[in-house]
Amino acid sequence: MRTTVGIIGAGPAGLLLARLLSDAGIDSVVLESRDRPYVEQRQRAGILEQGTIDVLRAAGAGERMDREGLRHDGIELRYDRTRHRVDFPALTGGRSVMVYAQTEVCKDLIALQLKDGAPLLFEAEALAVEDADTDRPRVRFRHEGREDVLECDYVVGCDGFWGVARKAIPASVSRTFERTYPFGWLGILADVPPSHDELVYARHDRGFALLSMRSPSVSRLYLQVPEGTDAEEWSDDEIWAELERRFETDDDWRLERGPITQKSVTPMRSYVHEPMRHGRLFLAGDAAHIVPPTGAKGLNLAVGDVVTFARALTDQRETGSSELLDAYSATCLRRVWQAERFSYDMTTLLHRAPDATPFEDRLQLARLARIASSRAAETELAEAYTGFPVD
Repeated sequence: MRTTVGIIGAGPAGLLLARLLSDAGIDSVVLESRDRPYVEQRQRAGILEQGTIDVLRAAGAGERMDREGLRHDGIELRYDRTRHRVDFPALTGGRSVMVYAQTEVCKDLIALQLKDGAPLLFEAEALAVEDADTDRPRVRFRHEGREDVLECDYVVGCDGFWGVARKAIPASVSRTFERTYPFGWLGILADVPPSHDELVYARHDRGFALLSMRSPSVSRLYLQVPEGTDAEEWSDDEIWAELERRFETDDDWRLERGPITQKSVTPMRSYVHEPMRHGRLFLAGDAAHIVPPTGAKGLNLAVGDVVTFARALTDQRETGSSELLDAYSATCLRRVWQAERFSYDMTTLLHRAPDATPFEDRLQLARLARIASSRAAETELAEAYTGFPVD
């Protein structure tokens, strides 16, 4: 097989990149190791930044998002039994976010890809990226029981942290930066309407809690739990009781309970690989960076990466200059590190470390009070939450 851009991974980043390239008249092939139902059902992020919303609309993938997605103009911070709303449009000049699950983004992009007839191979396992430092990189993959080779001008690895793309970058030129947190998130899906119309981020002495949603009838909630926790250790009644404690306020707000349909534990970590390019191999999304979910940045960072690549390759086609492609890694990393900083700040602001001291507890409360009382501090949070611009 032969194509201009070989894309490994049919998550939102790989699928969106294929769409952006197609709109620019550039051919590509997408290789996805899983089958289509798995890709369309795996639960991941659910918050789209303003920039991601705009990109999906421009790519023709915004119709169902605009019809079914839930626009949010703010979030609520809870601490010390008090509530404070951060108003995004008022602080950012009109920006907002959208609650629209990654599963739905993938469904929309897959439908567009297949409708246009662009190559999208499911159950096509990438085995290795070869000759990345030449002008003819190759992806070896297994599909329908046999090995094959995809010859490309460029390879973009959107295959996540455990994929093969990053492994093709020599250790001699790689640098990694990582932090593992001593807690995780116990997440549940529940068949009950959300108890608040916007996301609620709660800091409590017993640990962090988040009230989110997937639709007007399905709630998504999270509890901070110790690292290594087994979700099955928690009964449904214990989960609801702990959520009620952590969301408790001095007014008459109440958390509505409902049947829990899914529960799992997500570990918390920060990770960055530098560089994000080696020869004609480019990394995007979780293949290059991971953020704790507190800042809602993972999917949105991946979108920024592929927008940067598509823009750079299109510019090279139109001008003959490789300047933007050569700057890909540096351009992406500026945004990545700002997102890492914000995600770290939100995580340390709202989670209680196992060995936290009373002094550190007071600092957290002071930081939250500063956000609630200072427009400058509140604006910084709102601008970061609604999205860093793609250079």
